Amino acid sequence: MDGITKLNCRYGDDKDFAGCSIFGMMNLQGKCFSSEDPVKAISNMHERGNGLGGGFAVYGLYPEHIDDYAFHIMYLSREAKKKTDKLLNESFEVLEDEELPTKEANVLDPPKVWRYFVQPNIRKLKNKSADDYVLEKVMRINTETGKAFVFSSGKNMGVFKGVGFPEDIAEFFCLDEYKGYIWVCHGRFPTNTPGWWGGAHPFNILDWTVVHNGELSSYGINRRYLEMYGYKCTMQTDTEVLAYAFDLLMRRQKLPINIVSKVLAPPLWEEIANIESEQARILRTLRQTYGSLLMNGPFSVVVAHHGEMIGLTDRLKLRPLSAGTRGDYLYLSSEESAIRLVSPILDKSWNPRGGEPVVGRLKTSKVVEVPAK
Repeated sequence: MDGITKLNCRYGDDKDFAGCSIFGMMNLQGKCFSSEDPVKAISNMHERGNGLGGGFAVYGLYPEHIDDYAFHIMYLSREAKKKTDKLLNESFEVLEDEELPTKEANVLDPPKVWRYFVQPNIRKLKNKSADDYVLEKVMRINTETGKAFVFSSGKNMGVFKGVGFPEDIAEFFCLDEYKGYIWVCHGRFPTNTPGWWGGAHPFNILDWTVVHNGELSSYGINRRYLEMYGYKCTMQTDTEVLAYAFDLLMRRQKLPINIVSKVLAPPLWEEIANIESEQARILRTLRQTYGSLLMNGPFSVVVAHHGEMIGLTDRLKLRPLSAGTRGDYLYLSSEESAIRLVSPILDKSWNPRGGEPVVGRLKTSKVVEVPAK
């Protein structure tokens, strides 16, 4: 075993296929709050991890740079940083860059992590949207040297992740100094993929982030499908395809979550056969069109982008997901105990059914439950 495993993993080389913890907390009115409750909640599910990964995505983080893309980039070599800085200066107007503030914490061999605020070079956009231009450059950086990885690339949001328990990662990145209106959190117990800094959750592209508990046996076909649209999977773990799938379906193809959920976690063919004709036709069309994006295997995910937080599980709900609301707050979690720790009294608590998204939207007190058909 490597050093971090010896340090933190009581299970040794054994695998726990029910591992990983996920937690999301959103203020539906957009009020920013500190890391205290999210860190407390994800830390309460300590037994679901082993110190091989932890991370957070925070929205509303950089109000002074609300219209600028914030890149968080990890560097595994000086040469990679030199090449990446050159590419950034050629492709963007770099408004600010600095080493991301960190402090001593119980993490192993952290890479250099840099933060940039950038705007696309307008002369080079041509017919691309700014988001598609940024996506293209992120994929180029992540594949060009193999030693530089953009792990956060959205506006007014940021991802902080690495090898350690979530509370260690929060301490390392000084998250007690930040506030946001959405916090998405993860504690990792890798099953079939490496525990390394780039492979920790959340996974991000632009302002889309995903945390995942489970295992995608469809990773290969999902990856090949997404590569046709310019996405490159470089983080050595199955969850990366989920972030890119949400970006493709919801941002680029503008599909609503009720349709996206039928793509990623569709009804079984035998269920479709028993549904009334028009709905069955739609479901058959989705299966035929997006068959390569079906996420096969057990999963529960919390997905976030500006203005929205979504919880979704596989159709059979082979991984747990609990939901709760209190006032203007929506909570999603692997375990209800984590929600109750930070909000002992809830207006409502429930366990969403498999394949049925729970959606919290900004500036509304309503949480949308999209029923499966």
